[in-house]
Amino acid sequence: MTLFLFADNAAGFTLYEIATKLTYPGWGVMITLLIQSVFMIAVGIERWLTYNKAKQQSRQYAPKVAQALKNSNIDEAINISDRHKDSHLAMVVSSGLKEFKAHEGNTEISADEMEASKRALERAIAVKTAELKRGLAGLATVGSTAPFVGLFGTVVGIIGAFEALRTNETAGIGAVGGAIAEALVATAFGILVAVPAVWLFNYFTNKVTSFGVEMENSASELVDYFIKQRSKQLRG
Repeated sequence: MTLFLFADNAAGFTLYEIATKLTYPGWGVMITLLIQSVFMIAVGIERWLTYNKAKQQSRQYAPKVAQALKNSNIDEAINISDRHKDSHLAMVVSSGLKEFKAHEGNTEISADEMEASKRALERAIAVKTAELKRGLAGLATVGSTAPFVGLFGTVVGIIGAFEALRTNETAGIGAVGGAIAEALVATAFGILVAVPAVWLFNYFTNKVTSFGVEMENSASELVDYFIKQRSKQLRG
């Protein structure tokens, strides 16, 4: 008989009832976790759209700029780069080409001028990498702090449960059920926010690493192109 009474009481703990019994600290925990979850979703959508656009534009950009450089048409390569502003490769290549173009009118491109082009490529890679990482630190923060925010809610709920038992020692599960439910919901909500945040952080970090490799390879190929152009000038 006691078991059935306990089941009836437990069944009565709906989300609405739990929400109405939340204390001020409990509401603070829930609102904090809700803000973190909204931030996580917003960053996830924005980063996915950004990376997807960068990938698509880079696929269109690479063969076009390669053909322009094969024809030794640096001006056309720069124009193509400027038309693909969302491509991570275009930004890097454009920076190197513009620096190289600034010295193209010289009778002979010196080693120092070649180094200047290399440094321009390195700066562009650093800037673009930082841009691609935007928002990822926030995801890492959400993933690492959400469980502790939920744990704080758990502690508050357990304290409330013990306080209710202290003031009414003969009370049953109904007297402390709300506080216990608050504790469990806070824990579950914290985990629910943290797990996808960590997953998104790892997924996007791998994407940035992949983009970084592509930019490094493009910069290396462009430096080889500059060396060939310098060799042609020296032979000429």
